[in-house]
Amino acid sequence: MDTTNDDEATRQMIDENGWLHTGDVGRFTDGYLQITDRIKHMIVNAGGKNIYPGPIEDLFKTSKWIDQLVVVGERQAFMAALIVPDFEILEAWARQENLGYQSLEQLLAKDKVQNIYKKELRSYSRQLASHEKIRAFQLLAREFTVETGELTPTLKVKRRVIEDKYGDLISEMFE
Repeated sequence: MDTTNDDEATRQMIDENGWLHTGDVGRFTDGYLQITDRIKHMIVNAGGKNIYPGPIEDLFKTSKWIDQLVVVGERQAFMAALIVPDFEILEAWARQENLGYQSLEQLLAKDKVQNIYKKELRSYSRQLASHEKIRAFQLLAREFTVETGELTPTLKVKRRVIEDKYGDLISEMFE
């Protein structure tokens, strides 16, 4: 669709004071504007707080145990996460610990594994505001991919697809 000379689109993007609204969320760091998220990704919790999941997800992805993480919690009293472990690290640890398992699902259900992720969430959550802390999680046995429709070709998370696909697990976290 050609939006050249589209007056309505221009009015939606540029307000009456001349400010350009890109839909991005950012902050100034050392004098530079750093884009941290998109307004359309904003989660509004049950208390009406606005939460931008991008920076929270980026923080947790610095853990060696976490490959992918998606924050959820729209209209909920707390935030939760779907976590795809770093399977290479986790399975190496499981071999070292002599944890026997027949499938990834079986490994992820083990108390020792669940405790690793509980500890990681507690540790990293110290850096977050109370309304941003991840208080529940589910470990997933397969990663999000472009082929399964959960990621865009530029590897960005398709939140609505993930929320639809994992709706039951998400509901379970908030029960």
